[in-house]
Amino acid sequence: MTEPSDSDVFLGARAVKKRYGNKSDMAIHRWLQDRSLGFPKPIYIQGYRDWRLADLIAWEKTLPTKDGDQ
Repeated sequence: MTEPSDSDVFLGARAVKKRYGNKSDMAIHRWLQDRSLGFPKPIYIQGYRDWRLADLIAWEKTLPTKDGDQ
């Protein structure tokens, strides 16, 4: 059996909040509303918000690093 690629992996809201330092629902909501951040839109599966891991990784790569480089 092959390992799933990042494009096949989905994270629920709880896992996304944990990935970014236990952010609140409101923080994620604000990120989604602020188009300048480019935070990936969730995919709704049976009424639950899920994010494609590949989309989150791509977004993370656009963020400035701690030393100011991109």
